[in-house]
Amino acid sequence: MLEAVPNLIAAPAGDPAVTAPVEEDSRRVKPGGLFVARRGLSTDGHDYIQAAVDNGAAAVVGELPPDQVDSSVPYVRVREGGEALAHLAAAYYGFPSRRLVMIGVTGTDGKTTTSNLIFSVLQKAGIRAGMISTIKAVIGDEEMPTGLHVTTPPAPEVQMYLARMVEAGLTHCVLEATSHGLAQRRVSACDFDLAVVTNIQHEHLDFHGTWEHYRESKAMLFRHLMAGARKAGVAKTAVINRDDEPNADYLLSIPADRHLTYTLSPEREADIAAKRVDYRPASTGIEIALPAGGMVNIQSALIGDFNVSNILAAVSACYGLDIPSDQIKAGIEAVDAIPGRMERIDEGQEFLAVVDFAHTPNALKQALRAARLMIPPAGRVIAVFGCAGLRDPAKRVMMGQVAAELADLTVITAEDPRTESLDEILATTAEVIKESGGKEKETFWRIPDRGEAIYRAVRMAGPGDIVVACGKGHEQSMCFGTVEYPWDDRQAMRSALRGSPLQTLPTA
Repeated sequence: MLEAVPNLIAAPAGDPAVTAPVEEDSRRVKPGGLFVARRGLSTDGHDYIQAAVDNGAAAVVGELPPDQVDSSVPYVRVREGGEALAHLAAAYYGFPSRRLVMIGVTGTDGKTTTSNLIFSVLQKAGIRAGMISTIKAVIGDEEMPTGLHVTTPPAPEVQMYLARMVEAGLTHCVLEATSHGLAQRRVSACDFDLAVVTNIQHEHLDFHGTWEHYRESKAMLFRHLMAGARKAGVAKTAVINRDDEPNADYLLSIPADRHLTYTLSPEREADIAAKRVDYRPASTGIEIALPAGGMVNIQSALIGDFNVSNILAAVSACYGLDIPSDQIKAGIEAVDAIPGRMERIDEGQEFLAVVDFAHTPNALKQALRAARLMIPPAGRVIAVFGCAGLRDPAKRVMMGQVAAELADLTVITAEDPRTESLDEILATTAEVIKESGGKEKETFWRIPDRGEAIYRAVRMAGPGDIVVACGKGHEQSMCFGTVEYPWDDRQAMRSALRGSPLQTLPTA
């Protein structure tokens, strides 16, 4: 397997026999397995080498010099452990991505929706496809959750899912690639054929450090295209949002066999363009121009500008795969809703209640704009949201400004405060709303308990209004301190609509 390792520095003679999966968690190592140790943000995998050996590791791969490592099994030194982990996992499973048409989807907002739309089109086109999203992995009739919080699964899991797809006879895979997943090399050993970007907005600077590093992490998906193995008859295609400037020009500069651009703006030139959009409270009609004079008319249950852009991204990707326009139309129209994405909760109330994953300034803006389209002119938008702890604090200011501008009433609350003070997080956002003209206990409230916050928002709503709980979407937990507590915004909304708050979390 060592021939699969990039940037190999030092290795023992021979190639250790590996008969169990490659792991970076020493607790998961099986007898005959391979343990990859690397330095992380909060832990150092080298500290767990002995634990991995005790569990039966046949060999260890790490980043430290051999003389700094106490290992009784063969030790291999590499320059970058994450890259080695990805390639070794791919080698263990027989490089499954080389036998699949790989479609990667990245972007700040809209990745999951776009991935699901592409997947639906592939199914309608009769293509045997699998999907790995931040919500779940889909292999045939089997669906598996991929984690508590939204990110690309670890490299060994990605390669395991891909191998299972190959074994099941699938030919295509849609893979949602987050900035963390790309930067941490979780998909480095995936041989992508088509790369799609939705947009690149302000997010994750707590992890990436700078805007440039964040954008470059997204760009890695496009750099993987030409570096990956080629498959017969499949062009390396980049799908880029022409409306997302200056990022579009930056991504267009990265080589590919073919670039396809899409736009929602009538003022821009692109390969795939929305020529007419009919926004309705419960649906959207879109007339889309395709290259060479082609047209496709789509009636979608998804609403809002951002979903029109997601649809254009999916149409562009499927056009790039040479799928006929009638099958593209059928696949897009088959998607009624995406879990946790503007998901309606109906308990017979006289107003609309929606749960959405919007947890970035841009996503919150788009969600509130979409909410406005769903109600009559006299209706009110009532927003519930929070800002995560140990994440980019600039979002707290920007999201407060968005809420002050676009919501009639706002309730700020908990959203994964982690080890930060929830009161201080709320105070920052509250101050911004006040500076933007909001009046506490008149136009906005701060309610730390998220279940109580959603309940209070529901109690304020009347006929023609809409309550939008943003930030958690489909997620199944919320982090207080270092503990993940069970939580589901959809359950909280249902409980509130039935007359009682769902209160299961600490509030400080």
